[in-house]
Amino acid sequence: MRLMPALLLLLAALAAPAPAEEPPLAIAGMGSFHIGGREAQVSGRPAREVVLVPGARPMRIDPNGTYRVEGLYAQFHHPARRQGQVPLLLWHGGGMTGVVWETTPDGREGWQHYFLRRGWSVYVSDAVERGRAGWAMSPEIFAGEPIFLSMADPWERFRIGPGPGSFRARVANPGTQFPVEAYGQLMAQMVPRWTTTDAAQLAAYIALLERVGPAVVVAHAQGAMFALRAAQARPGLLRALVLVEPSGFGDSAPAALAALRGIPILALYGDFIEQDPRWTAIRNRGTDFFAAAQNAGASLEVLDLPDAGISGNSHLMMMERNNAAVAARVQEWLSGQQGLWRAE
Repeated sequence: MRLMPALLLLLAALAAPAPAEEPPLAIAGMGSFHIGGREAQVSGRPAREVVLVPGARPMRIDPNGTYRVEGLYAQFHHPARRQGQVPLLLWHGGGMTGVVWETTPDGREGWQHYFLRRGWSVYVSDAVERGRAGWAMSPEIFAGEPIFLSMADPWERFRIGPGPGSFRARVANPGTQFPVEAYGQLMAQMVPRWTTTDAAQLAAYIALLERVGPAVVVAHAQGAMFALRAAQARPGLLRALVLVEPSGFGDSAPAALAALRGIPILALYGDFIEQDPRWTAIRNRGTDFFAAAQNAGASLEVLDLPDAGISGNSHLMMMERNNAAVAARVQEWLSGQQGLWRAE
């Protein structure tokens, strides 16, 4: 007897084990704040008259004066039942904001929800010159020009598709976990970035750690560089680092590497890296840095997701269809580190 495909799918669904029930999302408190930054002076700019709303009288705008700049925005949620023994901080990558940790482009729960459900106090931040952290005049305060990403850039550069030309053809990597039907939602959250604000970003992240640490930091891409450098500058404020496809690294001087001793580090890498020379080079830089850190006494583990049986992930694993499976591996690792998480 030949069964219809829809019936086969129904029978398979009935035979599959029921998904594990998620812990409740019970929140005891939430809020937000800005931290870090400085005052900057602007002078020598001409004043001008601007009509702010249609029909209004022109208003004289003088751009000269004192500005508050280079701060960081943080939003926090505290669970009703805390099992994470320190806060968990989620730091985004380049050209992005803390939205990457929130609802996924296709509308599912992100890692903010996942770790909050498991009893961690979760802090999601927008770094200097990103999102709700705000902008400053450029080039007077933010030197240089900002970088904007075209629709093709993340598709081709973040390994959703197989490289140059794949966006125009709308070709994705076989088995990709990225929800390609929601790609427009990813692009809607992209923001400009400057390449001249690294020192300000690091200073603001350290100010955040000084306020809420010691903490666990989960950092993506460019954010991993700041996490490593913050750990090297203020090792007492870090209890563990989770680096999601780091694209930048810390100081490789012997004293700086030695500062990472006692801070367990987990680095995660997704799929399709070998097909892209740029990502192969980034991965090799990471391999070299991690080897040097281990030689200096750091405790470090690298999780290659395909080798662990988790396939199809791009550079954006925290928002992909299997993001909960990847987060579960992070949670398993964190719960195995002494003093970080209390099981019920």
